[in-house]
Amino acid sequence: MNNYILIFLMALAIALIVTPFAIKIAPKIGAVDIPLDDRRMHKTAMPRFGGIAIYLGTVISMVTFLPLNWQLFGVIAGGTIIFVVGIIDDIVGMPAKVKLVFQIICAIILFQFSVRISFASNPFGGGYFFFPWWLSLIITVIWIVGITNTINLIDGLDGLAAGIASIASVSIAYTAYLSDRPDIALATLAIAGSSLGFLKYNFNPAKIFMGDGGSLFLGFMLAGISVMGPMKGATLIAAVVPMFVLALPIFDTAFAILRRLLNGRPIMEADKGHLHHRLMAAGLGQKRTVLTLYGISGIMGVSAILITRRLWVEAGILALVAMTLIYVFIKEQEEIEEKVILNSEEEIGE
Repeated sequence: MNNYILIFLMALAIALIVTPFAIKIAPKIGAVDIPLDDRRMHKTAMPRFGGIAIYLGTVISMVTFLPLNWQLFGVIAGGTIIFVVGIIDDIVGMPAKVKLVFQIICAIILFQFSVRISFASNPFGGGYFFFPWWLSLIITVIWIVGITNTINLIDGLDGLAAGIASIASVSIAYTAYLSDRPDIALATLAIAGSSLGFLKYNFNPAKIFMGDGGSLFLGFMLAGISVMGPMKGATLIAAVVPMFVLALPIFDTAFAILRRLLNGRPIMEADKGHLHHRLMAAGLGQKRTVLTLYGISGIMGVSAILITRRLWVEAGILALVAMTLIYVFIKEQEEIEEKVILNSEEEIGE
């Protein structure tokens, strides 16, 4: 139990110490976010080098408290590459397609280090479905790349990505602890500590952004660690728990892709249709929007824990509550938009 506390505190302390230095260094290396369009929520130039604090806090803590086995080495190696890719994008920019190629390469690296989704339990009876290597590779790449981008896409408000990553990490850590996977629990507590340490400087009003270096790294690490191995005696649960814990960013990403496809726009193109943008449009403001999304993410995290304990009905009720909240907020925003359009038409008619 001491190691669980110590790895969290070490990651927290490193992030708290490194982030102020990142704030000072960012303008000198060109890692600055300048608001050039109305999609940005900030109005002044902002350092976006906070990913270095999250990276150092996570990796140093993991190496200190965890045995560097084959799988963990692969996760850290892939995470380091994806972090460097994000930092390059933060400083000089990088085409979305090039970033996607690097994400796929890093996912393949995980596969080579035996961090893969290779089988699933049979929901209609006993036993398992074992995937051929090529199908395992495809499923693993889709999962890693998908989750990597979910954290990146929700990083649109002060403190949102860091807070949700912290909630997801703590939830996965507890489910891993219950499933007798101390390695996964320790690794995700390192992520939680570094994310919370950075959050002190990133919560509204933010002094620094994590940038792509931080958001891609967080997404990649959460995706990789969640499939480091099936939790004890419950392959189906091991697959479902990460999906519940990360349900909010997964939903937001899937909804964004569908929205852009229906509108005939590139799926990698940024817009203001994300859930956090919709809540802002409904008049909640940055802090209340972020806290609301924390609450929904927390509900899904508790639901995931209940699944681990096989409390299916209770988990389903909580998931339904979370989905209802999302539906209510989206409908409220749509009603506000309809009223604005109606008032504009009336003014034009007059």
